[in-house]
Amino acid sequence: MRDLDKALADIGAIRSQIAAGTAFRGYGPATMAATGATALVTALLQALWLDDPTSRPLAFFLGWGVAAVLSGLMVWIEMRARSRRHHSGLADAMIHQAIEQFLPAGVAGVLLAAMMWKFAPETLWLLPGLWQILVSLGIFASVRSLPRTVALAGAWYFVSGFVVVVLASQNHALSPWTMGLPFVIGQSVMAAILHFASGDNDVED
Repeated sequence: MRDLDKALADIGAIRSQIAAGTAFRGYGPATMAATGATALVTALLQALWLDDPTSRPLAFFLGWGVAAVLSGLMVWIEMRARSRRHHSGLADAMIHQAIEQFLPAGVAGVLLAAMMWKFAPETLWLLPGLWQILVSLGIFASVRSLPRTVALAGAWYFVSGFVVVVLASQNHALSPWTMGLPFVIGQSVMAAILHFASGDNDVED
């Protein structure tokens, strides 16, 4: 029985190593563009219906939380379908690897929001910029298994995050557009990169 367990563990380790050296093709450009559209719609709705986001931070961040969940659900559904199609037997290992690469940044974003809300609500104006910086770190962590040029999207979020922090520091205000526009542009860049990078010539071997 122990020999069987060892053999299964060895097979799992081999599959993980193969997955680590394989370009992940679970992200599709159409879904990335759709997540950008979700950010644009969210920003438009908040600009129209949320008169003063700074005085209503719960409504502001709840709206973006819903947008994030919808975007994550779209990415998850397509990621599973594309992985089954492109990676066959390695699909589960590839999905696990993709989640593992981005998970630390995602968890950090959620915990950061919770801690700031609970212990320092006066600093919530920092959160949009900090979230963008965390997204950039998640993208950079994923570069080794995606087209190299996704680093451009990571760089965009990194720069936009600091720019948003600087802009918000002037009046400590929350704005739908300091959340919406960076994500619209960033996700559009991701969609374009995934569309034009075939996955054959622009990935790490």
